[in-house]
Amino acid sequence: MWNRRKEEEPTPRPSGSLPPTLGGNEGVPMQTTASRFDAEQQTPSRAATIGKGVSITGQIFSREDLIIDGEIDGTIEAHEHKITIGPNGKVKAGIKAKDIVVIGAVQGNVEATDKIDIRKDARLVGDIKTARISIEDGAMFKGSIDIVRTEAPKPVAKPQPISVSPTPQPSAATAGGEPKR
Repeated sequence: MWNRRKEEEPTPRPSGSLPPTLGGNEGVPMQTTASRFDAEQQTPSRAATIGKGVSITGQIFSREDLIIDGEIDGTIEAHEHKITIGPNGKVKAGIKAKDIVVIGAVQGNVEATDKIDIRKDARLVGDIKTARISIEDGAMFKGSIDIVRTEAPKPVAKPQPISVSPTPQPSAATAGGEPKR
């Protein structure tokens, strides 16, 4: 404090201005951070985060991976992305996503087109609809599970060429109804 060098001193900010990440950025998407709950991947993925001090009531539609560590009441949709309910997350909502990882608490129906992963300290009360599911020992789940098979497209049968034989023409011998003798 007494022996502070000039370069260590904080630069004063004009009063009334916001930090660069918060002010005047209308239309700019929310800043994303590396996923700290994705232990399966070696490289950190990018995801939007709803912190543990945030409470949202309403509908959430996301076009990127989403980590929820706060409280949500409503619906959550990220059809082509992953939704992770963090250890502090408390969700009372219907959830639809490609992949869903539950570490916290969820009350509501959950639907994933690929996989649902319920970790050991998670609580999920609601019906599940997914292609694949993983429930670790110690997780609490109450509801029904509907496994949806992803069917490979059936091969389209090629139309077989139809050979049409010409219709027989009456011969001169049979013309007139009776054969000539």
